[in-house]
Amino acid sequence: MRPRSLAEVLGQRHLIGPGRILSEALAADRIPSLIFWGPPGSGKTTIARIFARETSRRFEALSAVTAGVKEVRAVMERAGEEIRRGGSGTILFVDEIHRFNKGQQDAFLPFVEDGTITLVGASTENPSFHLNGALLSRCRVVVLNALAEGELVTILERAVSDAEEGLGRLPLRLSPELLPTLAKLAEGDGRYALNLLETLVDLTAATIAAGGELGIKELESCLQRRAARHDRDGDFHFNLISALHKSMRGSDPDAALYWLARMLTGGENGLYIARRLIRFASEDIGNADPSALALALHAKDAYHFLGSPEGDLALAQAVVYLATAPKSNSLYRAYGEAQRVAARSGHLSPPLAVLNAPTALMKELGYGKEYRYAHDYEHGFVAQEYLPEELGGSRFYKPVERGFEREIARRLAWWHKLREQSHQPPTTPAGQFPRSDIDASQKDENKVD
Repeated sequence: MRPRSLAEVLGQRHLIGPGRILSEALAADRIPSLIFWGPPGSGKTTIARIFARETSRRFEALSAVTAGVKEVRAVMERAGEEIRRGGSGTILFVDEIHRFNKGQQDAFLPFVEDGTITLVGASTENPSFHLNGALLSRCRVVVLNALAEGELVTILERAVSDAEEGLGRLPLRLSPELLPTLAKLAEGDGRYALNLLETLVDLTAATIAAGGELGIKELESCLQRRAARHDRDGDFHFNLISALHKSMRGSDPDAALYWLARMLTGGENGLYIARRLIRFASEDIGNADPSALALALHAKDAYHFLGSPEGDLALAQAVVYLATAPKSNSLYRAYGEAQRVAARSGHLSPPLAVLNAPTALMKELGYGKEYRYAHDYEHGFVAQEYLPEELGGSRFYKPVERGFEREIARRLAWWHKLREQSHQPPTTPAGQFPRSDIDASQKDENKVD
């Protein structure tokens, strides 16, 4: 049931049709090196087979799942011989090209570079992560989209009516809702939709022979639900965790619960999700709600103790709490700025006043001299510089006016007022180095936005 020309291909209207890249390239027989990137069943292999049928060039196909160095070398030798005979060249289609390792991918470079082959690769994984930069720069990435339900219904209708390659020779009676239901179950995958239909017909042969109608009841009795589309190492893994993280950051508990469910039903490790929730609690909430970190840790412990599916609810509880908590990235930004300043000032020593002096020699050298014990002062606070002199007055942490950070901001303002009353203002503008041993060009970088 594969289309025999680009005109028969459903979907991918951004690539196929008048003025579109694939149609124009095939019409001119000037197909460049391409990487087809798209989900399963979107038409990558189908389009490659159409290229094989309609181009004047030799066509070779390999699967990265089964091919090794020997097979690749043999293809290159045949392609070179084609050039030496004055032929028009070879198009090499490599299915699952992302499965080739770096060395195997590098083997294509000289042959793509000198025109011995035109490489057409197919990948379900992001090429920018899985293909070498040198190879990727010599190919054009073509993105294929999952098929819409209406397009899948059309594919199924063709299969039912085609007597030569499809099921048109059978006396099928289908309920009106059957094909749309199959299309929905396929979730954008044309190959899976056809396989579903074929399996249904095979398992209901007796019903068909008796003139019975195939409907939802027959479908439910013989087919299992398709496993959720998810992979624990590829693009979907990272796409779904990104969607979960951003939904919580955007304070949308409904979207966050949906993406959590997608990951868990797809087989994601719950402890991986728990680790990401813990990170989120510090990065996106911080001290705006200090309880967020504790709840995330409790959810991790509960999931570790209960496992799945009982522990899934603990993760869901944490997700809703984090999504609805007040948000602040003040802590995340403050620590990042402190790291940058620390990386440039590792030679600076703490003030002598804050150093312990366990020996007589250290006391003679001034360790601990003039240290002020905060509990001996009113309000449990005393103005004192704890940073190196060169960094005095630097300010990294700037709480927001949300959640508990509002209270922290109030405390910091009070302590700042006490410092001013003690006539010990910061020695330098916040976040800047006063000394010439720090490049003046770096001063603006030291400010915390």
